[in-house]
Amino acid sequence: MQVVSLHEDVLVLRSAFWQTTCTIVRRGDETFVVDSPPLPEELGSLPGLLESVGWTCSGLLATHGDWDHLLGRLAFPGTALGCCETTSARLAAEPGSAARELRSFDERNYIERPAPLSLGQVQALPVPGVLEIGDAELQLHPAEGHTKDGMAIVVPWAGVLICGDYLSPVEIPMISDGGSRSAYRATLERLRPLVESAEWVVPGHGAAIDGSRALAILGEDLAYLESLELPLARRDSEQQRIHAENLKRIAAEPPTA
Repeated sequence: MQVVSLHEDVLVLRSAFWQTTCTIVRRGDETFVVDSPPLPEELGSLPGLLESVGWTCSGLLATHGDWDHLLGRLAFPGTALGCCETTSARLAAEPGSAARELRSFDERNYIERPAPLSLGQVQALPVPGVLEIGDAELQLHPAEGHTKDGMAIVVPWAGVLICGDYLSPVEIPMISDGGSRSAYRATLERLRPLVESAEWVVPGHGAAIDGSRALAILGEDLAYLESLELPLARRDSEQQRIHAENLKRIAAEPPTA
């Protein structure tokens, strides 16, 4: 797992699996862990990492309700998980789904974990809105389209945008169950001014990228959603598989007025 400091208050961890990112944000005596790496040894290293820099986990945040972004409780049992209202509603409507999907992932990859996933207390956060951290605030913005739920998080004093499963340098736009092409486009346009003012953008999968590169990827992703032709830099076999699934879901979407 790679660990990079984007700011004295922001650390980004990138997993060896799917290049999944986990972002740690501190302000004063408060620290939030946003999203999560999927592998047990990576999750197990999080408390020690925070201890080594003198930070204490105050809470967990998830950009959306996909299981691989909800594993912070395995590293910090008993810590409350915060998410947007749409994600909270999704989790309530799909009880046990994340745990089942994690178990399926583990079985496919011969992974053993010391304990099963329990989401415990979930706090619904109003989005758009703000979340206090120390003497500052995180800005929360709606981000549906990849799924039917989600939020992007701006760390204003650090110039960092944490956007969940958008603007990835390694993965094309993925329209999952509940997501849609129109909502994905709307989120990209909503992200545009946030990207333009960000020094760093942290996607859900792939390394943190500077604002100018993120803006270029945003343009590529909008072009992909319009033409449904794969971007030149993202045409490997896995992206072709995702593309094929996108085509099925887009074909099933009701026509727009």
